[in-house]
Amino acid sequence: MTSLVQTMIGPTRRVVPALALLWLATAAALGQPLVNAVGAVGLTVSDLDRSVRFYTEVLDFEAVSEREVAGEEVEHLQGVFGVRARIARLALGEERIELTEYLAPEGRPLPADSRSNDRWFQHIAIVVSDMDRAYAHLRAHHVRHASPGPQRLPDWNPNAGGIEAFYFKDPDGHALEVLAFPPGKGAPRWHAGGDRLFLGIDHTAIVVADTEASLRFYRDLLGLRVAGRSENYGPEQERLNNVFGARLRITALRAERGPGIELLEYLAPRDGRSYPADARANDLLHWQTDLETAGADGAEHRLREGGVPWISPGTVRMADGALGFEAGFLVRDPDGHALRFVEGGNR
Repeated sequence: MTSLVQTMIGPTRRVVPALALLWLATAAALGQPLVNAVGAVGLTVSDLDRSVRFYTEVLDFEAVSEREVAGEEVEHLQGVFGVRARIARLALGEERIELTEYLAPEGRPLPADSRSNDRWFQHIAIVVSDMDRAYAHLRAHHVRHASPGPQRLPDWNPNAGGIEAFYFKDPDGHALEVLAFPPGKGAPRWHAGGDRLFLGIDHTAIVVADTEASLRFYRDLLGLRVAGRSENYGPEQERLNNVFGARLRITALRAERGPGIELLEYLAPRDGRSYPADARANDLLHWQTDLETAGADGAEHRLREGGVPWISPGTVRMADGALGFEAGFLVRDPDGHALRFVEGGNR
């Protein structure tokens, strides 16, 4: 596999410590996955204050922390030189998101003609207790529609029938979804009752070109398990994604903890555009999903053996813990989506 970013940062290898190699050998012998949990989902924003207001006031997230970072460690981690960034961490139920505004250098805006089948597409699916109430609330706050309105997926589809969903956009144009599960579908905690409208994040969804290639990466290399499969089509799905003729192969993946990662392969139409090869973390199309691992050095070794494209030059040790973890690095999946492996810390 050819790296999307090696021409910018070049291949840099670290010497993997003996303890990391021992951990690798032990984990492989015990059949342990490389990824223990899916952590925070991060996205780049143009105005942090505006985005924090949107997510806390409109979607009921709670502010957890905010910090300003700069320096060599952050530059190496994110693959962007000369970084100064503001980062806010927000919580909704048990899940977290991380919003990053790059004060320098400024990145590029989201392509104005982005569609849901372009392979830079990613969203988070926010579970709501009542779709009618949620849609009325979002309308009252004048959110930008991506779907024309909530869609109820048809009962003929055994895995998705009865689920209600609606796509909309945040102030930067990032796609978001609200999702309501009928009885018998979704995690039990989504049906626990209570008066909250916005409950948590069920999954983050990414568009992929080839489900089998993605499974070789996420399931076989990283150790995530397949939690569900579905093939969705028809007028409800077309309107939800706002893509005429949409037919999707959907595969849900899970780690031991955290939200799922959902693979969306468009069987039709097949004209979705590839992730830009020159994209960087300060561009507004950038999302990154945190994957928690027991050992970053060992994970680096496994991923280099697998020929994975790198954004960071290698494992970066965070001396001051400014980002909330001890060590980490960014890589790309087969379609260019960014993943941040993190070790240690209070996530």
